[in-house]
Amino acid sequence: METEVKLLMTFMTQYGRKVSLFVTDPRENITEAEIKAVMDLIVEKNIFLPSGEDIVTAKDAKIVQTETTEFDLVVA
Repeated sequence: METEVKLLMTFMTQYGRKVSLFVTDPRENITEAEIKAVMDLIVEKNIFLPSGEDIVTAKDAKIVQTETTEFDLVVA
């Protein structure tokens, strides 16, 4: 079984749409303050334009863990 860990950051665009960005394998000891600072910087620098819309506010962030189990199936 393989476990994947991602930091999922959600923002709102100028037209009220939710947009999510994620970072694969974030540091284990990452703090809430560090995440908030990065999200504020993303909003301030306005470097992402999803569907041509400005990101205007940070909404929330969470760590997501996904476990994947692969099966060795023989399909004839």
